[in-house]
Amino acid sequence: MSVNIRDLAHAAGVSVGTVSRALKQQPGLSAHTRERIVRLAETMGYDHARLRREPIRKVLCLLHFSHGDPLTNPFYSEVIHGVQLYCLEHRLTCTVMSLLPGKPVKRQVMQHEPDAIVCIGFFEPETLAVLQSLGKPHILSDMNAPDWPAVNTDNQQGAWLATRHLIDSGRKRIAFLSGSLAHYSIRLRERGYRQALFDAGILADPALEALIPPGMDIASGAPVAMRELLSLPQPPDAVFAYNDATALAAMQVCREAGLRIPEDIAFVGFDDLGAASAATPPLTTLAVDKTSLGHEAMSLLLADSRPDQQRLLPVKLIVRESSAS
Repeated sequence: MSVNIRDLAHAAGVSVGTVSRALKQQPGLSAHTRERIVRLAETMGYDHARLRREPIRKVLCLLHFSHGDPLTNPFYSEVIHGVQLYCLEHRLTCTVMSLLPGKPVKRQVMQHEPDAIVCIGFFEPETLAVLQSLGKPHILSDMNAPDWPAVNTDNQQGAWLATRHLIDSGRKRIAFLSGSLAHYSIRLRERGYRQALFDAGILADPALEALIPPGMDIASGAPVAMRELLSLPQPPDAVFAYNDATALAAMQVCREAGLRIPEDIAFVGFDDLGAASAATPPLTTLAVDKTSLGHEAMSLLLADSRPDQQRLLPVKLIVRESSAS
């Protein structure tokens, strides 16, 4: 009977994913572990032709439970649509699933018997490690992690454009209203905000960086953070919010406080959701090609990408009345 990769994993006392990375000479392993697995494969007579990838027919599109219903999330539903479009074009089956908390990740994933996995948005490192250990082709969209190929929006440049726009509009105290910096894209948006201030010779004021309180969603947490900014001895005259939903919730707080937008305080969001153009006043934002985030992820996945390969998608500043001079 021929030796397969699971036999090697059992004999070596490691995961299938670890064996796969060792035999394919991929990063993420110590030299000692790699050498031990390669030597064991030779001893057991493993046929390296087995490493040739089987055709991908079934794709599993995964989201973290914290993102809510994947098909109604205004941002990620469009990313998923991009994955589905690619699968339709290439006659692949696509299943969408939100991981449930408190249940084994491996069991949830393998019940769908996927040939490949597309992870969209935030995931904890521990969850990514489990997914990687399955030995399936995998990729990230709107997320970044070591040894994972990924497709992302140019978050840092987008945040720089947003902040620079407010500076050029004459705003002096520009706040950054943000969610948890544990998310890769949010960290880069903060970095772009700070870089734009630095490039303009403006000293960043820590009091102007407000976070949505941990454990609170945008609808309830963004108003809390906005009220903190308005209570400052010198409140902001502009706000760059890390996404449109946060900007819209903060704008409502300002209207209730009697502030005029943009005369008293200007706003810029990020993502260009449908609600941004329908707001009163319409929200200035960064347009993100959300469909391409999913479509490009599938393209990179099927291109047999290297573990560290990255694609960065451009953004475009859409100026509307919320930040008019």
